Amino acid sequence: MLYRRYLCALLVFMPVIHSADLKDIEYALAGKVSLRLDAHVPDGAGPFPAVVLVHGGAWVTGNRTSNVYPLFQPLSDAGFAWFSISYRLAAEVARNPIGAAMQMGTAESDVRRAVAYVREHAAEYRVNPRRIALIGESAGGQLAAMAALRPDADGAVQGVVAFYTPSDLAMLARTSPLIPDGVRDAVKGTLFDELLMAGLTEFSPINAVSATAPPFLLIHGTDDNVVPIAQSQRFCDKLLQSSVACEIYTVEGGSHGIRRWESARLTDYKVNMIQWLQRTLSGG
Repeated sequence: MLYRRYLCALLVFMPVIHSADLKDIEYALAGKVSLRLDAHVPDGAGPFPAVVLVHGGAWVTGNRTSNVYPLFQPLSDAGFAWFSISYRLAAEVARNPIGAAMQMGTAESDVRRAVAYVREHAAEYRVNPRRIALIGESAGGQLAAMAALRPDADGAVQGVVAFYTPSDLAMLARTSPLIPDGVRDAVKGTLFDELLMAGLTEFSPINAVSATAPPFLLIHGTDDNVVPIAQSQRFCDKLLQSSVACEIYTVEGGSHGIRRWESARLTDYKVNMIQWLQRTLSGG
């Protein structure tokens, strides 16, 4: 009885740790470019599992708020801390496709720096530094995958959720209906073509798979005419061949983009995503 009274009195004087929504936090400085993120930290003392969100936009556009907004609420409701990041965007692809391809490495580095920031500030954000996953959509899925497959020292993440990810950039450039045949024919067999294909091959997740990769959940719409679902299927096959856990969740009738899925009420994927993250980040 005395112990219960003591415990109740102690709880009265303990500070209540509320959730926090943080905006425009600098996570790194790249030259003169300030790299920023927005974050949500749940109620309670933690430590919480965390996810770093990487938006899409063909490497040249997009932002950390609108592109991945449909993911914020389910992650918050499930008790995850999340960090939605900006990264350095590439030059306009139509004007400088080789430069844009090379810029992927810069953006990939920014994603790794964001993971390092979350890990270094884990106590501040009440995050478990051994329970961090990456989530990326479209171009952001490619960047998240590459950052996970080629991590910095002590920068490994415990899982990746990749939405409609271009995993084989060279093949996509050769086969995409969005690139006119006249453009392909104009550069085919030239040094320009060779340099571009070499860059796209280097930054293709399917070519970076190894047995040390973390588990992947690939989410893809069946009616995607920007990044065909075959890209995720082949990528998952490559991961499984390397003894890496991989699952594909198909969104029947889904086109390209989770915001379009919201409009079409194709949102069942959220339950699967949360369950997968809970299983994958349950250790540590």
